[in-house]
Amino acid sequence: MKKIILISCMAIFSAAQVWAQEKAQNSYPMLGEDAPSFTAESTTGTLNFPGDYTFKWKILFSHPADFTPVCTSEILELAEAQKNFDKLGAKIVVVSVDNIENHLEWEKNMESINYKGRDPVKIDFPLVSDPNLVIAKEYGMIHPNTSSTKDVRGVFIVDTKNKIRAMFFYPMNIGRNLGEIERTLVALQTADKQQVLIPANWQPGEDVLVPYLKSTAEGEKVLSDNDPNYYQVTWYMRFKKAGNK
Repeated sequence: MKKIILISCMAIFSAAQVWAQEKAQNSYPMLGEDAPSFTAESTTGTLNFPGDYTFKWKILFSHPADFTPVCTSEILELAEAQKNFDKLGAKIVVVSVDNIENHLEWEKNMESINYKGRDPVKIDFPLVSDPNLVIAKEYGMIHPNTSSTKDVRGVFIVDTKNKIRAMFFYPMNIGRNLGEIERTLVALQTADKQQVLIPANWQPGEDVLVPYLKSTAEGEKVLSDNDPNYYQVTWYMRFKKAGNK
């Protein structure tokens, strides 16, 4: 009987260890945590992330493989939008699990494509090589219930202090919405600069919410000065008009 109990305990312990290891492998950095750092080869040379872009906003895109149709459409749209991100003080970094030789060939091919009737665009951001899935695992991009690489399709927005501020994950067959990623970046920058909240479906230039008011009395107090720059729709939703810092 004791032997059976001992064997059962050992089995439970082993299973717990396996579960813990799998959980660790499938974990990903949380909002507000430091972005995992890595050094890897890229199409622009050796890259240290996020250290090479300290004091800049960073947008890390990941892809499961080169020469894939959905990912190629995303890279072409990124290349078209890279000037917009530059104006916002954000650097783009793309990670793909293929080797650097494939990256260079893929980049060369994409820079020859007339996409959506546009002239070919030069890709100025680095394509990072991650053939051993080191970066993918650090960022929790390996999903055990599907292919080991096809879900390497995450987006991480990292701020000037190298903290992760937003994350997106997309399936392999659905292209990413770069407009929403850019909107989220502008929203984060606006919230930080003005110390405000961003309402649903907000677009740059629209009114923003002020921090949460805890009671009707507090709402009435902050509006008692009749400041025309502020208005409320109910006591816990107070807006600041766009253009007022």
